[in-house]
Amino acid sequence: MRTIWIIAVVAALSIGAGAMYLTEHPLTVAVVQPETDVALRIYGLGTVEARVLARVGFESSGTLMSLTVDAGDRVAQGQALAALNQDEQEARLARAQAAVAANAANQAKAEAAVLRATAILAQREAANRRQAELTRQEAASIQRAEEAQRDEDVARADVKVAEAELAVIRAQGQDAVAALQLEQTLLDRHRLTAPFDALVVTRLAETGAVVRSGDPIFTLIDPDTIWIQAYIDEERAGQLALGQPGTIRLRSQPASEFTGTITRIGVESDRVNEERRVWLTCSDCPQQMFLGEQAEVRILTATRATALMVPEVAIIGFDGYRGTVWIVQDSRLSRAYLTFGARDDRGRVEVTGGLPDAAQVVAVPLQGVDEGRLARIGAAP
Repeated sequence: MRTIWIIAVVAALSIGAGAMYLTEHPLTVAVVQPETDVALRIYGLGTVEARVLARVGFESSGTLMSLTVDAGDRVAQGQALAALNQDEQEARLARAQAAVAANAANQAKAEAAVLRATAILAQREAANRRQAELTRQEAASIQRAEEAQRDEDVARADVKVAEAELAVIRAQGQDAVAALQLEQTLLDRHRLTAPFDALVVTRLAETGAVVRSGDPIFTLIDPDTIWIQAYIDEERAGQLALGQPGTIRLRSQPASEFTGTITRIGVESDRVNEERRVWLTCSDCPQQMFLGEQAEVRILTATRATALMVPEVAIIGFDGYRGTVWIVQDSRLSRAYLTFGARDDRGRVEVTGGLPDAAQVVAVPLQGVDEGRLARIGAAP
């Protein structure tokens, strides 16, 4: 029995010593050190795009007769790109031209009829005046005077009829000219031209294909409007502003970094992915860029002369502004409720308030540790 009691006492002393060792033995932790000249950057993933992009096609339906350019070609504004079968439309244009020519002939005929009617009217007016004078002198009968007046009235009416016919023919001429312009416009729609100086990205049809009105035949871009469209997490997007510089890394050239500037910030966020779109123009990107290529961007939002940057993984219950961290103060561990500000592209957040004097923030999350535990500072992570 005495042996059993001795063993129990020894076990109790061992457990007590072990517990004291676990609670009082200093725990080595890494802490966050203040930094100088801290660059606050935001990371985003995006693609190469073009601000001016057009998918061009015909305004008429028909059969493709020719394609003069291909993907990769550069074209000038107004340059011919493709053409539809024009036989039917050229026939309609010829018919409209004939109608204009026929109307011109009818108009000349009507003008001559007006001149003839005007001359006859002048003759009838002179005859009527002579008869009226003879009647006053009683040298002619009243009946002859009445007949002369009637002939003048008929001649005047013939002039008005001729003028009205001329007006009708002139109106028909305007209609014929408008019809000719319409047929010419429809014929022009059978030829596809470049709307601006462009680079042909894709060709979507081949010669002999029957295309419908509005079907895209080519995709064109203005190569001078190439930029990077990037997606930024909404939690970090509040720091964005126009004109901020950034670095761009293309997937095809991972060893190279290019310089860009924010030129547009989207006014609508993605409701599903909770991201905001920004566009960066590149000042020193390669001459040849490829649409849709993946690109990484890091946007410089601010710099700090000095800052304490805490890894986000070390913050407990972080809501984007506040959170709890482990700190070392007077060689013991405790928790502190801090406020945070800007973030960087390395998953760190700037401490803005709440840190006690002479306290240091633990750089990694701690598990199974009680407050008050002794701690000593180890190497930085």
